[in-house]
Amino acid sequence: MIHGVKTTKLRLVPDERGRLMEILRKDWELFLPPAQIYMTTNYPGVVKAWHYHKKQTDQMTCVKGMVKVALYDGREDSPTYGEVNEFFVGEHNPLLIQIPAGVYHGWKCISESESVVVNCPTELYSYEHPDEHRAEWDDPRIPYNWEIQYK
Repeated sequence: MIHGVKTTKLRLVPDERGRLMEILRKDWELFLPPAQIYMTTNYPGVVKAWHYHKKQTDQMTCVKGMVKVALYDGREDSPTYGEVNEFFVGEHNPLLIQIPAGVYHGWKCISESESVVVNCPTELYSYEHPDEHRAEWDDPRIPYNWEIQYK
């Protein structure tokens, strides 16, 4: 696991009315107070990558559909510099991923319908000076292939 990345399995509580899932609780070990909460969607097959933050930690999950989340440790001073992590997150695998500052991340919708990702970042988004540093989805410096991998 990339240094500083944490995950926790989320629990779905279904009943005859529907289902409930807690996404973030302050009594969890990995809890960091969110500055805001937002959702973003992806259409099937769409990749949203790569970006990292200098100050912000992201705390994200997928609540509808499925996404393939990839992380790349581009922090030269990190003990896991150059490592890649991959997670499959969503309705079939509810998981919260805490992504520290400096770690590139992105995701691809792998479900047959639109996916919905919820993020609880530790910093407010600044419209004037966004803490968002981007690389292309296929940047050759990041050793990751977004295509389906047959093993």
